[in-house]
Amino acid sequence: MPDLTLIIGNKNYSSWSLRPWLFMRHFGLDFTERRVALFTDTTERELAPWFSDGKVPILLDGDLVVWDSLAILEYLSERHLNGRGWPTDSGARAMARAISAEMHSSFGQVRSELPMNCRRRFRDVPLSAAALREIERVKAIWCRCRTDHGRDGDWLCGQFSIADAMYAPVALRFFGYTVALDGIAAAYVDTVLADPHVRAWMAAGETEAEVIAEDELDHPSYRSGD
Repeated sequence: MPDLTLIIGNKNYSSWSLRPWLFMRHFGLDFTERRVALFTDTTERELAPWFSDGKVPILLDGDLVVWDSLAILEYLSERHLNGRGWPTDSGARAMARAISAEMHSSFGQVRSELPMNCRRRFRDVPLSAAALREIERVKAIWCRCRTDHGRDGDWLCGQFSIADAMYAPVALRFFGYTVALDGIAAAYVDTVLADPHVRAWMAAGETEAEVIAEDELDHPSYRSGD
């Protein structure tokens, strides 16, 4: 059995869980996947043994517990990949760190108004002005990264990095809600959707039986949140 265990939530809904899962798959890290269905009568009890405030994802490395997606990504890069989770070029690395931190702390309206849902596609979803501004910011980030640092591959800084793990769920949101894209932004979403690990995650999400009604836009109990 591998020493690494990644505890995730529903693949259909949990964008934060996707981030370290995708990263670990891309870099070939051997790990045990443990899925905990969210917002059920047993979720709190199942997550109680770890100091994560009832949230996923959670990484177990032997006796060590790491929670929070970005912290997990940083830890894996440092401990298991000799820093290879970030671009080697210092300028690209600084950009990747900045945009990863921005994704971690920002874009609340996109999370709220476009909850991740691998099973469905939506059209003509009304969005607030704040959400539209955030979408433009994401598109600008992608264009800047690809233009300045994307010469040696199709990912944000060329080769796959932590930055792509952070932004891949946003690409799935843009696809799922038919957000109008062109040029570099459209090409980047195509790159994400063509990735075999992303496709495997989406296929698994589509087969899940659970429905979190509060994360379905057309359900009366829909609630804002990621």
